[in-house]
Amino acid sequence: MWHRTFPSFRRILSSSFSTSRAKRVGTHNGTFHCDEALACFMLRLSKLFSGADIVRTRDSNLLEVLDAVVDVGRVYDPKRHRYDHHQRDFDQVFGNGFVTKLSSAGLIYKHFGLEIIANVLHLDEDHPHVHQLYPAIYRNFVEAVDAVDNGVSQYDLKESPKYIINTDLAFRVERLNFDWIDSDQSADAENEAFHRAMALAGGEFVENVNYYAKSWLPAQSIVMECLAARETIDSSGEIIKLNRSCPWKLHIHELEEEMKINPSIKYVLYQDDRSETWRIQAVAISPATYENRKPLPYLWRGLENDRLSEVAGIPDCTFAHMSGFIGGNQSYDGALAMARASLKA
Repeated sequence: MWHRTFPSFRRILSSSFSTSRAKRVGTHNGTFHCDEALACFMLRLSKLFSGADIVRTRDSNLLEVLDAVVDVGRVYDPKRHRYDHHQRDFDQVFGNGFVTKLSSAGLIYKHFGLEIIANVLHLDEDHPHVHQLYPAIYRNFVEAVDAVDNGVSQYDLKESPKYIINTDLAFRVERLNFDWIDSDQSADAENEAFHRAMALAGGEFVENVNYYAKSWLPAQSIVMECLAARETIDSSGEIIKLNRSCPWKLHIHELEEEMKINPSIKYVLYQDDRSETWRIQAVAISPATYENRKPLPYLWRGLENDRLSEVAGIPDCTFAHMSGFIGGNQSYDGALAMARASLKA
């Protein structure tokens, strides 16, 4: 289990924005995006560029003499700390099975990510937790920044999406740019807005590092133990019981593949910490979708308490969600009975 006091974001932010060092990191001026804001923030979490000044320009002569350059200059040369991704022949990916083309954020994470994670968590760079978190944080945070900046759609859509999401990190960073009605559109005001973008993107990055270190990583072993014991819960091997509440959704699919589990898990049983009742939750087809492998029976959905118990033929039911992704029972035995009945439905 993980027992470490994590540094506050405020302390990390104040140290990374120190200007006591002479290093200078360049990026382009004008409209900014999430990738270079995050890239600049992450560089300042490294030892080499800690507290570096950010220089926003497209002047090639000035860029040439800076200590590092991200998202501008059309050069990718890590030996000279040049990290642009706009050149025609650029084809860098993170590796480890990922195929999304990198943005400047992904480039900085690829080359500095291990050190940055270690610095945020106050661990040695060769600590096994650092190496476990390195691909996990790319998958669950940085890759989306790369994909959005490179215009990679999340899904192969033949139809228009059913709804629009304008609240993700890239959109929130984009909104910090000048609006057409802003009266002050000076370079100083633009640079101030870019530093706000760095703080926004960087703050969420640090929060994610801490979350995956203190919550996600310890949960992995719990979910693995529960998967290994699945046939003691039900002979089908398609139902697991969590020994304690933890973030299991991001682990199920990876561990199923790693442990070669077949058939796949359909339901997870766990106790609600607040009410001490039990939950039955259907496992999603993938971590990025709301569609489940096997939702709760249609006739149960939207029913509660006695009416649900009557229809299901199982005592002490409390509810079944209208979408069929989750339900509840007063007891573990009741939740297990609901899961078994759902498997057969």
